[in-house]
Amino acid sequence: MRQPHSRRRFAARLWCLFAGICWLGLAVAEVSLKITEGVEGATPIAVVPFGGAQGGDNIGAIVAADLERSGRFTPLPVSAMLEQPTQPSEVRLRSWQTLGQDYLVIGRVQPGGGERYVAEFSLYDVLKDAPLLEQRLPFAGAEQRRAAHRIADIIYQQLTGEAGGFAAPVAFVTVSGRSAQERKYQLQIADADGFGAHTVLSSREPIMSPAWSPDGTRLAYVSFEQGSSAVYVQTLATGARVVVSERKGINGAPAWSPSGQELALTLSKDGNPDIYVMAIDSRALRRLTDSPGIDTEPAWSPDGRSIVFTSDRGGRPQLYRMSAAGGQAQRISYEGDYNARGAYSPDGRYLAMVNGSGGRYRIAVMNLATGALTHVSRGPLDESPGFSPNGRMLLYAARIDGAARLVATPLAGGREQVLQIGPADARQPAWSPRE
Repeated sequence: MRQPHSRRRFAARLWCLFAGICWLGLAVAEVSLKITEGVEGATPIAVVPFGGAQGGDNIGAIVAADLERSGRFTPLPVSAMLEQPTQPSEVRLRSWQTLGQDYLVIGRVQPGGGERYVAEFSLYDVLKDAPLLEQRLPFAGAEQRRAAHRIADIIYQQLTGEAGGFAAPVAFVTVSGRSAQERKYQLQIADADGFGAHTVLSSREPIMSPAWSPDGTRLAYVSFEQGSSAVYVQTLATGARVVVSERKGINGAPAWSPSGQELALTLSKDGNPDIYVMAIDSRALRRLTDSPGIDTEPAWSPDGRSIVFTSDRGGRPQLYRMSAAGGQAQRISYEGDYNARGAYSPDGRYLAMVNGSGGRYRIAVMNLATGALTHVSRGPLDESPGFSPNGRMLLYAARIDGAARLVATPLAGGREQVLQIGPADARQPAWSPRE
């Protein structure tokens, strides 16, 4: 039997999502990163400040911060370094052995002509007393932070055999203004460490549900700028955008197919919120769900064969999975009285979700092979989880000290890293799958 009170609560939470009124904040400020917990067992690595002329933060400091955020490395504090070499001829690995370091990174920035520069960097295996990597990376002066993130990616991959994802940006929504008359919504993009934020779209009406295309060149999102919900697709390089759905009722929760040729989305054009799949080019629709409950928040599996979505068809919001071609849906979440906003890991082995029990909402990760659920956040009001491009970290929104914040945590490290956005609220983060 359907539980009307539970459904009304879910419907209210869904409308809150669509209306964008959940976490209202103040003015947007500079974004920075705060690491609140350490990680035991991380690999010691010394990243020496880079030499040469640099604008803003030192490249070495950015690389060290990226590696530390991964949860797999513990950079040596600069104050503990006995020396600070910037080129191979100055390196004495015995000094770093004394300090208990496993690896050493050095580098310097050289003029490249005009506004161009070249970062020369080296990676050493301190224990084996041997160089592992020497590279040169050209970059424009305005792209120094991006160059640093790319260097961190190169080092991370050399040491772990996996892609880093530090150069992949994140999108999120900020809200400023105390009153309805002052309120402003902004869709923003920043580096994965929170720096370099810029605004993609600003509106007095709600903006929500940003979703990256598989190639990282476009964003789909929901905007109420015309007075009702509509789904837009915007090309980031040019700023050009088009409305792909503005049907009667709800137009929401867009999710790109792995091919980039389709969007799954929630529509209520026939009276009830259901999941549809739209061909981007033709706008042709095919309906996937047809239940008396609320079906929303679709997410594609990486192979494109399945779609996970949230539904209250069983009386309470839970996660269901069905073929992307249609057919019967199977419930896959059972722990707790609320499970929603499913997000696949890049390898398709895990599913992140918002897991609620007793009014406390935390981020959890399910092993799809075993069904085992592991909580990775503390609550009490966490939402919108998504994986990093390499699947090693989760980015989500949380209520911390009365404010809405974006939080990143390595799945294996137990580390909490908070993107500080001054007094403003930020929510609905999405990590680009590409640099």
